[in-house]
Order: sequence, then C-alpha cells, then structure tokens
Amino acid sequence: MADDPLFRPLQLKHFTLKNRLGVAPMTRMSAGPDSIPRQDVLDFLVRRARNGAALVYTEALVTDYESAQGYPGQARILNQLQIEAWRPVVQAIRTQGALAVMQMFHCGRMAWPEVNPAHRAIGPSPIAPRQINPLTKAPYPLPEEMSRFDIDHVINGFVETAKGAVAAGFDGIEIHGAHGYLISQFLSPYSNQRSDDYGGSPQRRYRFAHEVIQAVRRVVPNDRLLVFRISNWGIADMDVSLFQNRQEYQEIIALLAEEPLDAISVSTYDFREEAFGTGKTMAALSREACDLPLMICGKIYDRASAEEALQHADIALSGKSMLLNPNWVEEVKSGRKLKPFTSDQAQVAYTTEVLP
Repeated sequence: MADDPLFRPLQLKHFTLKNRLGVAPMTRMSAGPDSIPRQDVLDFLVRRARNGAALVYTEALVTDYESAQGYPGQARILNQLQIEAWRPVVQAIRTQGALAVMQMFHCGRMAWPEVNPAHRAIGPSPIAPRQINPLTKAPYPLPEEMSRFDIDHVINGFVETAKGAVAAGFDGIEIHGAHGYLISQFLSPYSNQRSDDYGGSPQRRYRFAHEVIQAVRRVVPNDRLLVFRISNWGIADMDVSLFQNRQEYQEIIALLAEEPLDAISVSTYDFREEAFGTGKTMAALSREACDLPLMICGKIYDRASAEEALQHADIALSGKSMLLNPNWVEEVKSGRKLKPFTSDQAQVAYTTEVLP
C-alpha cells in the first residue's frame, strides 16, 4: 500500500518502519520488588508488534534507585536481572518487524516519597503542584531544590538506564521531557524559578535537558535511535501551560533540533487543539521550528484522526486505542469505524487485570 499515508514505509535513521503507527509510551505500576513488569505487560508489547504496530514503546522506566520513582510498581533497567527480563521482549518485538524503544524518566516533584528508596521528592525549585495527589489523596510534598550534586547524580541515572537499554538490545531510547516530570519541570517557568545557570531564560532552563541529552548520547551507539519527548501539559495542574507562549516553545524546539537526536515526540492531550492562541497545533508549531522527524499523540483513535495527525508529523502514536484494542492497527487499515476510548476505560493499565 505504497500510496497509503498510514502504511507507507518511513526511513528513520537507518531503520525502515513498516508503517506510521506506533504504541505510545504509557506509565505503568505493574512491576514487583525486582522492578520488572508482570509477564502479561511484557506480552502486551510483543502482541502489539505482532498485530502491526511499527514502533513499540515501553512504559516509562525510572532512572535510578534513589529519587526518580513517583508511583508504586515502576520498572527499571539498571541491573543484569532486569536487562535479561527485557532482552527476550525486545527480540520478540524485532522478530515481528517492529522497533523497540525504551522510554526513561525521573518524576522529580511528582514523586511519592513513600515509594522512593531515598524517601525524597526533588525538583528544580521548592514548588509543589497545586492539585492533590490522586494516589495518596493528599497534597504533593514540597520538593527539595536540587543541588549541583543532585543534578549530576540524576544525569548519571539517565546514563546508567540508557546503558541498560543498550545491553538489552533496544533499537531506540527516549528521554521523557514531557508531562511535568523532572526534565519538563526544568524547562517550564511554572516549576523552575532558579536563579543559577539552570533557571531564568528559556536557554538557561534548557541547560538540564541539554546535559541529559549529551550525556546519554555518549553511551548510545550511533546505530540506535535517540528521541526526546516534549509536551505543553503536565499530569498535575493540567490547566497550566508549561510554556508561556509560542515563541518560548519554538525556542526550545529549535534548541532540541541542534542536539544529536533522531526524532522529537510531541505529546498532546488532543492533537487537534490549537496552541498558544495561534490557530495552529503543537505538531504544526514544532514542524515550523525543526526539521527532525516528528511523532505525535493525543486522541488518535481511527483512520481519519491518524491521517489528520500526520499532516504535520511523521509517526502517529496511540495510547488508549493501542492499549485496549489488540487489533487496532488492522482495523485502522481496513477503515473500520472506531470510537475513542475514555481515560476511565484506560485505567486497566494501572490494575492487576491482564492486558488484552
């Protein structure tokens, strides 16, 4: 189907994606004390590759054993046991003709200190989210402002996690700089009010992201993909724009375009929404500011929405539809009429129920 915009192959670095549809990264709470996800969660990823997804993301893996964890039951890839658990999953995804990408993040001020091995919540500034933590039903704690030592330690956690992913054979690694987690917290003036070299102007707030990217790229071979995820919304205080305006957002995108990245993933709550009062979508504004391949997600649930999303992007990622409909890619291909799933329906991702 060479003329089909969704099922036309895409060259991404030296990889050829069989189509433009991928499994979006989704946070999980399914790992045991060994920080390895349940088998049905791993099997879910392989099944989506077998059923046609060209790109399969892991859930977000936390990057250290100290301050990164924000939810109970999160996974890591920092020791040999964890690497060996992920290796057959990666191999199976690749056998099905898809790319396997590990996403990694640090929760920063979104952490739940009680599940943190170090019992800490850290961030660029001592500013807590306004909303109540939906898991604890209590206010988020005031985070500790990160010291230079903390910054170096956290960057090393990203590096060590990337090394684990490389050892497990992943085709790509994504640095999660979206949704109000730690890197996003540094990028946004809403959560970053530092007066040192990591705060103030957009360029200075970008410094932490730059240092993470540069450190990670040094341990990721050139034959693997390195992707950065960005958003203008966070999982807490969703009404807040994380960037002040179009100019600031595009300035950050232009800085990312200068990095040794292979793609940028733009996460939206709804890809159709206009951004910053411009009448343009986040994908369109991102495309204006950089030439890197773009991924987009946010309420992509059928053929029409996927095709529309690709007007300003190269790859359409789906979360809820990929999660809840194992045959989604084939049904999109056939043009079957599909309905969007709700966030409540997607809560199955955070239960012990076996994934479809």
